[in-house]
Amino acid sequence: MTTYNVALNFEDGVTRVIQCDDDEKVTDAAFRQKINLPMDCRDGVCGTCKCFAEKGEYELEFYMDESMSDEEAEQGYVLTCQMIPESDCVLRVPASSALCKTAPEAVEGEVLGVDRLSETSFGLRVKLAKPIGFLPGQYVNVTVPGTGVHRSYSFSSAPGAEEATFLIRNLPGGVMSSYLGERAQAGDAVTLTGPMGAFYLRPVERPQLWLAGGTGLAPFLSMLEQVAEQGADHPITLYYAVTRAADLVELERVRELADRIGNVTVITILAAEEEAHDRKGFVTDHVTADDLNAGDADVYLCGPPPMVDAVRAHFAKLGVDPANFYFEKFNPTEAEAAAA
Repeated sequence: MTTYNVALNFEDGVTRVIQCDDDEKVTDAAFRQKINLPMDCRDGVCGTCKCFAEKGEYELEFYMDESMSDEEAEQGYVLTCQMIPESDCVLRVPASSALCKTAPEAVEGEVLGVDRLSETSFGLRVKLAKPIGFLPGQYVNVTVPGTGVHRSYSFSSAPGAEEATFLIRNLPGGVMSSYLGERAQAGDAVTLTGPMGAFYLRPVERPQLWLAGGTGLAPFLSMLEQVAEQGADHPITLYYAVTRAADLVELERVRELADRIGNVTVITILAAEEEAHDRKGFVTDHVTADDLNAGDADVYLCGPPPMVDAVRAHFAKLGVDPANFYFEKFNPTEAEAAAA
């Protein structure tokens, strides 16, 4: 029997991935897996279950004009009570996960190892009790062993892998940094709760401009993994900006994935004045209007708030707005507590 994965993205940032059997409607599959999508009729009449399909192929069996117009259907709106997936799909649900009586999933794991990638970053490898269904770019909350706290990190691993990996900024005194640098042991138990976040790779339908600041490279590694598996018909330009050359971690992996994909350009930038490098300064010193392809480009940015604000101002200065601009900021609390 054919089974498709359907990612349900709720408006509070929680994502749950359900399995939909061949010829099974999304609402039925969700109910079977104890997720109560909004619904009043099951007949395509009321429109209560209307969602937006961001990705995937599907059939809509029936809908009344009162529930959804033909124009909405052409735009990608669906009624989940009438939607039968014909591929993996991503749905944006206009309701909270709590309203749908679900929550982020907690998955147990154990530490496989910690890699000291540079003075400023760690690599954390976790074996999962079961794979976590997430969209490349999303994050989870990771418990810090021996404490009562968690920290949020984007996956740097491929979706569905049995081993989850993360890039973590080394912040002296940070709760996670102290654990990773001083007492982490293989076999330590951790809990990963999620996935969450609206920063994830959408279908690649136009040229891509990806901007990574420091360990903000993590979600782009996950995105590259998926593109390497699925392919892309449009070029991807990845700017990877750090302070010093030693901070350019995982660069070999980035280039290997870029070679596999074939239409990826990787550009590195160093901020430290004393460092020798082809490109110095900040992302905004190097991104040009050509990178934005006259506005027909999707931009993804993961970095600290000043980087996001600077890039927005730079686009305004260039006089070009991208078709879509998705970003993930490191919020101040996470930055101070070693999230990146």
